Amino acid sequence: MDPAVCAGKACIRGLRFPVARLLSLLAAGETREAILNDYPYLEREDFGEALRYAAFLAEDMAVDLPRPSKRSEIR
Repeated sequence: MDPAVCAGKACIRGLRFPVARLLSLLAAGETREAILNDYPYLEREDFGEALRYAAFLAEDMAVDLPRPSKRSEIR
């Protein structure tokens, strides 16, 4: 990730094409073929890399849950 490219967002192979855009297209139901036709500079391998990156981020996330206050335990 380069702070000078797409505000430091993860991009496909250093292109100015954010991983999030590719994932959003897939999530919206676009087919890989349609995406490749619309963005000819993308390669088939980019889909797998984008999904692996998303899986890595999802695995790494942790959510801090608030502890119940003493007041809510009494009720």
